[in-house]
Amino acid sequence: MFKLSEIKELIKLVDQSSLQELEIENEGARLSIRKPNKSEAVYVTAPVQHTYAPIGQASIPHAAPAAALEASVPATAGHAKQEDSSLHKIVSPMVGTFYQSASPGAAPFVNVGQKVGDKTVVCIVEAMKLMNEIEAEIKGEIVEVLVENGQLVEYGQPLFLVRPE
Repeated sequence: MFKLSEIKELIKLVDQSSLQELEIENEGARLSIRKPNKSEAVYVTAPVQHTYAPIGQASIPHAAPAAALEASVPATAGHAKQEDSSLHKIVSPMVGTFYQSASPGAAPFVNVGQKVGDKTVVCIVEAMKLMNEIEAEIKGEIVEVLVENGQLVEYGQPLFLVRPE
């Protein structure tokens, strides 16, 4: 089963992302989180019981307006590099927290200007207290880091720009 603290963290991550729905299966338990309309709730199901256990409406955060989310993204000159079609984007495979290094105070996995191979670990994305190493999946040079250490990232969000070899 999922712990209440894990469920609350996932609700917060979904709320702060553009995702509308998230489904996770773990040790036979299935969790489905959907950004609610006023009449919807979040349900946790257990395959043995085949019943739904609603979580109180008060524990479901309200979605932030899209305009507020867009306003929080700074428009920087670095994003102009993103338009260069010759650059490869390394994207987040999941919703979670982006970390540039294995631990606080440690050197980053990669820096701008560094050459990487397809199996080079470039960062960690933490989801549900699990540290997921993200590999470059391409040979090339890191041109730009698009997110800040400790920032929440969404599924498919670009993390790095790489100039392929």
